Parts: sequence; structure tokens; C-alpha cells
Amino acid sequence: MTNVSVETATEIISAAEVKAEDIGVPMCIAVMDEGANLVAFRRMDDALIASIDIAQNKAYSSVSLEMDTETIQEVAQPGESLYGIGGTNGGRIVTFGGGFPLEDADGNVVGGLGVSGGSAEEDMEVARAGVEVFESL
Repeated sequence: MTNVSVETATEIISAAEVKAEDIGVPMCIAVMDEGANLVAFRRMDDALIASIDIAQNKAYSSVSLEMDTETIQEVAQPGESLYGIGGTNGGRIVTFGGGFPLEDADGNVVGGLGVSGGSAEEDMEVARAGVEVFESL
């Protein structure tokens, strides 16, 4: 797979939405392609308005830095290699969990997934459900 199609993005979002419903937390879910362009987005009923931008920025962060946002958080701490990165890219870099790069079978980043609406742990749990579906395609 060289990029994330709308069909693939829809499958990712559907899986994440099922997980969000299972845990009872409405979420915003964003999928971007390898160029950090939004492919698909869903805001579940009652999801936080602030989560619209956060989910998209988590997807952007993951695809543009080719790492999950939890790892970005670790390397963005004082004294670490990417300290201060959260203030770059117009403030779009997110430094807490819920964003994951989407990698093809060869380990190439072909897109990004961002989820927001709950705690960072809940966001990561919901996002992982989407990543699992992507990896099974």
C-alpha cells in the first residue's frame, strides 16, 4: 500500500468508533495520508469541540514526525532531543498520546491516525483499534 485511500480511512475510523462506543467515550477521529492531508474525519455525537483540532493535529504529528505522539511526548521533555517541538509547526505538534503513524508492510509511513476526546490513555486505546484494522488490510 502506497497511501491511505478514503476506503481504508473509513475502515480505520469505523474500528476506532466501535472501540470508543465500547468504552463509552465519544471521540474525534482523523486519518491523514503520507503528505499529512486529511483523508477522512469523524466527530462522534457529543465529542468535545476542542477534540476536532486535537485529533487532526495528532494525525499530523504522527505522519510528519513518523512516530506516535506518546513517543513525541517522551522526547519533548526538558533535556531530551526534541525539547520545544510542541511550539513548532504553528503549534500543530501534539505531545501526548492518541496519534499513531500508519506504516505499510515495509515499515514506510503512509499515513497517520489521530484520536481525541478522552484521556490520553483512552485516546490511545481507541486509536490502536484503528491501527489494528489498518495493519490487517
